[in-house]
Amino acid sequence: MLDDSPQQVGNPHQDKFAKRANSSKGEPVLRDREAKDGSLNDDVRTDTTDENRASSGKSRTKRLLDILKHNPVAVTFGLIVAVLATLGGYLYWDYARHFESTDDAFVDSRQFSIAPKVSGYLRAVAVTDNQHISGGDLIARIDNRDYRIALEQADAQVTAAEANVQNIDAQITAQQAQISEAQAQIVQAQAALTFAEQEAARYEDLARRGAGSIQQAQQSSSNLRQQGANLERTQAATTAAQRQIDPLKAQRRSAEASLAQAEAQRDQAQLNLSYTTVTAAQAGHIVRLTAAVGQLAQAGTSLAMFVPDEIWVTANFKETQLAFMRPGQPVTMTIDAYPARTIHGRVDSIQPGSGTAFSLLPVENATGNYVKIVQRVPVKLTMDGLPRDVSIGPGMSAVPTVRVLPQPSLFERLTRWM
Repeated sequence: MLDDSPQQVGNPHQDKFAKRANSSKGEPVLRDREAKDGSLNDDVRTDTTDENRASSGKSRTKRLLDILKHNPVAVTFGLIVAVLATLGGYLYWDYARHFESTDDAFVDSRQFSIAPKVSGYLRAVAVTDNQHISGGDLIARIDNRDYRIALEQADAQVTAAEANVQNIDAQITAQQAQISEAQAQIVQAQAALTFAEQEAARYEDLARRGAGSIQQAQQSSSNLRQQGANLERTQAATTAAQRQIDPLKAQRRSAEASLAQAEAQRDQAQLNLSYTTVTAAQAGHIVRLTAAVGQLAQAGTSLAMFVPDEIWVTANFKETQLAFMRPGQPVTMTIDAYPARTIHGRVDSIQPGSGTAFSLLPVENATGNYVKIVQRVPVKLTMDGLPRDVSIGPGMSAVPTVRVLPQPSLFERLTRWM
């Protein structure tokens, strides 16, 4: 049968709005339920995690106890190894604190350039590259003909100056003889004047008494005046001759100065001649040789570099390594080029300041941002008994180790006791 009762036909839009309203009303309830369920689940998870950790800790402890029970030998061996490792670590620390070492070190020396003092063509070069020479050995020889001629000219000038001095000495001697002769003439003139005075007085007396003639009295008076004039002339000549001595002495001083100047020029010529032979001032090695026979060597131009035998090691230690470092402490070092060779030495000196303090552009910590950096201080280390079968020179890297604590370490005491 068909149902003839009227059916209500719903609006589809109204159904959608109703569903949305019912869902919006139910969302807060669902959210509250989910939050409660989540908190319960978190509590359950936390309890489960704690239980798992406790059970895992118990299981590990149980396994460790089982190992200790079933493997006592292994456990004992492990304990012995741990004790030995601890003891070895302490021995190493105690031994290492007696020393300070660095790899920032290099061989150093006061090398210099060999250069002639005079110019000329090289006639001979007596050395070769990297050759070791002793003090006074010939390095090079310059053509000396020009300098020999200059020396001969200087000798001739000295001879001429000496002759000039001797000539003036002869003039002074002759002048002194003339002075002596003039002085003798003065004595003679004085005697003649005395006689003339006596004769004039006698004839004048005779003339007054009438025993003598007036003519004789006049002649004696005239002779007296002549002898007086002669004495004055002789004295003037003597004074003139004596005054000639001073100019001659002045000429002699000038001649002596010329002689000294000529002798100085001769000495300079001798030095220039000696400079044509270039020799070593001390023992060392010839390096970077550039001289060649026939080369025009200019004064001051380098012919080679010279490295003296006196070398040392400059080690740049950190400033924190210098607390117990003092001059005279023993040093052992190795050169990177010869690692199998151990070289012994001593601390010579410690520079009073860091390396950057004496650099071309020293650090200015008063400007800008400051970052503290451990500075390095150069320490000079001398070497004893350098090996002669190897070549050690400036710039080669070294690794020095300085013993800063003289007392023996525990390891050293045990080694001596054993």
